[in-house]
Amino acid sequence: MKVVFDTNVLVSALVFPGGRGEEALLRIVAEQDELVLSRPIFDELLVVLSRKFAREAEELARVALFLADISTIVKPRRRLAVLKDPADNRILECALAGRAQAIVTGDKALLALKEYRGVRVWRTISPAQHAERPESPRLSFIRPLHLLRARSMSST
Repeated sequence: MKVVFDTNVLVSALVFPGGRGEEALLRIVAEQDELVLSRPIFDELLVVLSRKFAREAEELARVALFLADISTIVKPRRRLAVLKDPADNRILECALAGRAQAIVTGDKALLALKEYRGVRVWRTISPAQHAERPESPRLSFIRPLHLLRARSMSST
């Protein structure tokens, strides 16, 4: 299934080990789902990690490389103004451009949409619903940031 994670899900997956965000990301790592991202989502994620979680440039670069490696990057051609929050509209744009089937989010405004523009079986779901699908991996002992560190060590 093609999915778009909103920025909060990505932050949760990368910063708070053992949670639902991490479980959703592990589905991507295990190639059970395909993550679709766009440059605006990357940019917002890196700003949040830098400002709110004091991540340094080297770690941010590893995060960007890791996510680029496990996702499909799309370039939305349409700007939407469906929701009040511009960041939420960037999520919708990414989902439409990538023909995603689901948005994984906890955002109330996105969740209220349920479906937008009939893009296949496109719907918004919470991180908990995504992670609790029957085929969801139970690998929470593997931390994405640990994967990043191990990956950077092996490339040196």
